[in-house]
Amino acid sequence: MNDLSPAATFISYNYNTPVDVIDFEDEARRILIESEEECGWVYEVQHSEEESNPFLDFNEGNPRGKINYTVWSDLFVCPNCSKELVFWDVAVDKSSGSVSEDFSCSSCLMMLKKKDCERAQETVYDKVLEDNIVKSVQVPVWLNYSVGMKKHGRKITESDYDVIRKIEDMDISYWFPSDRMIIGTETRRNDKFGVRNVHHFYTKRNLYVLSSIYDKIQASKHHKELLMLMFTSQLINISKLNRYRPQVSFPYNPLSGTMYMSSMISEANIFKAYSAKIKRIVEALDMINERGVYVSNGSLTNINVEENSIDYIFTDPPFGNNLNYSELSFIWESWLKVITNNKLEAIINPSQKKGLLEYQQLMESCFLTCYRILKPGRWMTVEFHNSQNSVWNAIQEALLRAGFIVADVRTLDKQQGSFKQVTNTSAVKQDLVISAYKPKEIFKRRFLEHAGSEEAVWEFVRQHLVQLPVFVINKDKLEIVTERQNFLLFDRMVAYHIMNGISVPIDASDFYKGLKERFIPRDSMYFLSDQVNEYDNKRVKMDVEPIQMSMMVVDEKSAIAWLYAQLETPQTRQDLLPKFMQELHQLKHEVMPELDVILNENFLQDDVGKWYVADLNKQSDLDKLRNKRLLKDYEEYVKGTGKLKIFRTEAIRAGFDHAWKQRDFAAIVNVGKRLPEKVIQEDPALLMYYDNALSRME
Repeated sequence: MNDLSPAATFISYNYNTPVDVIDFEDEARRILIESEEECGWVYEVQHSEEESNPFLDFNEGNPRGKINYTVWSDLFVCPNCSKELVFWDVAVDKSSGSVSEDFSCSSCLMMLKKKDCERAQETVYDKVLEDNIVKSVQVPVWLNYSVGMKKHGRKITESDYDVIRKIEDMDISYWFPSDRMIIGTETRRNDKFGVRNVHHFYTKRNLYVLSSIYDKIQASKHHKELLMLMFTSQLINISKLNRYRPQVSFPYNPLSGTMYMSSMISEANIFKAYSAKIKRIVEALDMINERGVYVSNGSLTNINVEENSIDYIFTDPPFGNNLNYSELSFIWESWLKVITNNKLEAIINPSQKKGLLEYQQLMESCFLTCYRILKPGRWMTVEFHNSQNSVWNAIQEALLRAGFIVADVRTLDKQQGSFKQVTNTSAVKQDLVISAYKPKEIFKRRFLEHAGSEEAVWEFVRQHLVQLPVFVINKDKLEIVTERQNFLLFDRMVAYHIMNGISVPIDASDFYKGLKERFIPRDSMYFLSDQVNEYDNKRVKMDVEPIQMSMMVVDEKSAIAWLYAQLETPQTRQDLLPKFMQELHQLKHEVMPELDVILNENFLQDDVGKWYVADLNKQSDLDKLRNKRLLKDYEEYVKGTGKLKIFRTEAIRAGFDHAWKQRDFAAIVNVGKRLPEKVIQEDPALLMYYDNALSRME
């Protein structure tokens, strides 16, 4: 197990190290009891039924209670009359728990939104920093507390303020981190509120209790690492990042993946939070078995693992700029006193001066390590959230450049726990599960021996078909294995040649013809002779038809692939048009030929007006004619100098393929520079040709 983050590897170590669970629980509860005996007074309140929440029941009498959480609210300034407004008072409906986007000033009655108002600010002396700081004002407004088993709620009283003022005036004798938040989008987003250092993320009350527990953990002689796991597990939930949401009963509500600080925060009772957490940790620890686990902290670009020694790799890499991992880990790691070295963090982050190119280069370095340590013929699974097509293409190219061959891409439905095949990854905005393998050494030797010949092409296809699953069952039905279809076999073959700097010796029509001559087709898929019997037997036993694929049409290439699948059974234009329009989601930059043009250029029509896929013996002439038309369009793009706004992407692809065979790398680069950067980044074929041509010119 490897991760760049010390916090991540700390978690991995603790959840994979066998422990005396009973002994750990005893020690954890002992520390909490000792700390509560010392600090528990900070959560004690007078029970009063005045200003109570009408939804809660109460006991008779007036005993002392224990705070569950305290609600703190922002203080805003009305832009019209300069009246200070407590957000809780003006925006929260106490009966329903709803928070209004619009609210009126209690003084001048002007209708306002939060964005219309400035936050009230105050200057205070920070004893830790030994300096004055300006911070936004938050005031306590509501208590949720328990007396025995009964929960109660009321407004803050003067006696509550007395306790808070007493805490604010005291000096904390224990250590706690006061590090300046590192430079970053998330870590510095709260600077404007005066929350600039780690200790500013906690109320003085909770900082006091936290430092007390931390000190006792450091003095413990048993399970110190596991106790620190417990300690760090709640550091965000009990910070000012914990939002108060009246309509949600669960008290811990930080916004995941960000350091957003709400206008109403919930200051939780730390002892209650940790007491519940101990129980959950114990349940998890009970599942640990004795086993050998190697946990490593560092960059995957330089991991100390022997070459060709790993049987299988699962990796869940950073998703471009989705999450700023090292920033989000900073609070945890400041308590652990070990901070992520983010120099080699694979991420898109302007604060680190890392864009898409730097991200792709770092991911490629990581995948090169994976390729080095993985045994030949073995697999790697990459889980990846495709929020941007350009980032997905960067991942895909990084895999190919490292030497991997992608064999399957599926979407993961996290709610249902199911997988769906991807037929057009440029249209996917979900979690992807990518299966890739390291080709065997004997194949690589044979391929390089016959590089540039048709023999190398079929050598690639054979070894690829060996690696692919013969059948896939989904919900008791046979599913089409997309990678076994002719167009994807062709794409994978071309990509492998380009990434190895080798000219592709065969065009699509000859490739499709050769597939039928050398391999056995079933249900639009291709099999080796020893595989087809296994597939046929499974078909007979299940007695069901394969699942029909749905393919989104976004450009000319996907339109042709869609028509190939449709025209296994001849159809008229009238049959095709409604279905075609339903699947059409044209890219805005794309010059999309009409359906009639695509049919005329790629398919044949019989005497009754039905379109069908041409006989492979005649297909080569049809393809040559179409390619000639595409190259004519491409020549116009070569001649120009300005940026292209609207163009025919298939013509660009055909032109790049032709230029690559002619080794005219300059033409590829020049036309590529005319294309919008987003188009290059989001089209895997164009990106592959452009990047490889660029590298050969440098």
